[in-house]
Amino acid sequence: MTVTTEPRIDPEGAARRIAELIAEGRARHYRARDRVSTATINTLLDVLGDRNPVYADEAEAKKHGHDSVIAPATALQVWTMNRLGEEPSASPVDAAYDILRDCGFPSVVAVNSEQHYDRPIVPGDLISSTETVEELSELKQTGLGPGMFITTLFVFRDEEDEQVGTMRFRTLWYAAAQKKED
Repeated sequence: MTVTTEPRIDPEGAARRIAELIAEGRARHYRARDRVSTATINTLLDVLGDRNPVYADEAEAKKHGHDSVIAPATALQVWTMNRLGEEPSASPVDAAYDILRDCGFPSVVAVNSEQHYDRPIVPGDLISSTETVEELSELKQTGLGPGMFITTLFVFRDEEDEQVGTMRFRTLWYAAAQKKED
C-alpha cells in the first residue's frame, strides 16, 4: 500500500528567521580575480554564440557611441562567480537557504532572474558584487508541493564603486510529497 504524507514544515519559523537576516542587511561579497579583457569577452562570445559586433569590433562599438568594445550585458554575473571547485565563504544568503531546509523545504528550483544594466562593462573593469537576501514569500501551494519563494539581490560595481548593474535571483524552496511503501 502506498501512503503519501506531507513533510513537516515550519513556514512561520522560516519567515521569522529570514526576516531577521534581511533586517541585518549583511551581504555575501564577491570580487573578480581578473579585470575584464577582450580575450575573456571573445571567449564568452564563442560560448554564447553571440555575434553582436559591438562586443568584438572596436570600430563598430564606436559607431554605437562606446569608447571600445563592451562585454555582453547578459554575462553580468559571470565576472564575479566562484572559481570551479572553490568553496564559497559562509554568508547570510547561505544561512537563509539553510533555514529553509531546516524548516522543511529541502528541494529547490530556480524560478527566474531579472537583470538591470546601469552601464556597459568594458575591458579594464574590475567587477565586484554583493548579494543580500531581499524577500521571502508567504507559504505557497505549488505544483511541486508547498513552498516559499526567496529572492536575493546582487549589486555589481566597478573598482571605483560605481554601480554597473543589478540582478534579482528567485528560487522556490519546497517540500515535495513523500511516498511510503508498506
